[in-house]
Amino acid sequence: MSVRGIRGATSCDENTPSEIRSATKELLSEIIAKNELTDFGEVVSAIFTTTPDLNAAFPAEAARDLGMNQVPLLCASEIAVPTALPRVIRILLQVNTEKKQSEMIHIYQRAARALRKDISGAQ
Repeated sequence: MSVRGIRGATSCDENTPSEIRSATKELLSEIIAKNELTDFGEVVSAIFTTTPDLNAAFPAEAARDLGMNQVPLLCASEIAVPTALPRVIRILLQVNTEKKQSEMIHIYQRAARALRKDISGAQ
C-alpha cells in the first residue's frame, strides 16, 4: 500500500464561520465520494490552507463534523500573493491506498475551478 495525495480547492462568498465550514464540508464530501474513501482510517492526514482573507474559522472544524476525529489535521494560511484568487480554501489529503497517483481524483469547486482548468473541466 502507498500513500497518495489528493488535492482540492473551493471558494467562499464571505468570511464567516458558517460559510467556511459549509464550503469545506462540500469539498471534502466530494473528494471522499469521488475517490471512494470508505473509511477515515485510510486518511493519513489532511492539510487545509486558506487565503489570508479567510480567518473566521478553521476549515478543519468541518472535517471533524464529518467524522475525521482521529485524523491529524493542520490549518495554515496561504502566502499573500497580490494576484491570488480571494477567499480560497485548499485541501491536501494524504491517503493509504492501492490506487496509483494517476487514479486520484482532485476536486476544484466554485470560483476555485479557475485554479486548475486542466482538471476541473473533467469533473
